[in-house]
Amino acid sequence: MAEPGGLKRCWGATDPLYIAYHDEEWGRPVSDERGLLERLCLEGFQSGLSWLTILRKRDNFRAAFAGFEPEEVARFGERDVKRLLEDAGIVRHRGKIEATIANARGTLALRDQGTPLHELVWSHRPKRHRAPRRAGDWQAATTESDALSKALKRAGFRFVGPTTVYAAMQACGVVNDHLLSCHVRRAVQKEIEAAAG
Repeated sequence: MAEPGGLKRCWGATDPLYIAYHDEEWGRPVSDERGLLERLCLEGFQSGLSWLTILRKRDNFRAAFAGFEPEEVARFGERDVKRLLEDAGIVRHRGKIEATIANARGTLALRDQGTPLHELVWSHRPKRHRAPRRAGDWQAATTESDALSKALKRAGFRFVGPTTVYAAMQACGVVNDHLLSCHVRRAVQKEIEAAAG
């Protein structure tokens, strides 16, 4: 969609936060453990809500969940769950809060098993991925996101169905789903290729 100034983006946006997210973050490679844990958890929190709602609360989520540092979040117990359920700065959903704690523990379990989260996620990068021409070309899930979802669930992760996982794969640059006409697609592709080595 053409925006003021003639720039074409993947979706129409007028909120500066959402525009910055599209131009500077969405689809750019995230390959560190903490960053991937955060994105997976936030995608889980987003389920049923708009992504802009999550973006507006992201700093609150980071403060509430110790910056998504897996060691710290993995130590959270029932007292922390109760504290978070009273935190109006985040999405107060018991299942999603408990899933975030489980996901931190799963991240540590993967590390202990010798396949850190970032290696697992990036090992599911598709060998071929057709660039979407329009939003209708986006997929909700793929065989790769289904396989990654199953692997994450085996490690103890929750709220990581194939659709949520694919949204995280898009967000973290495991796939480049910027539209062919998008003004940042080429730059994002270069970053992904550099990150993938």
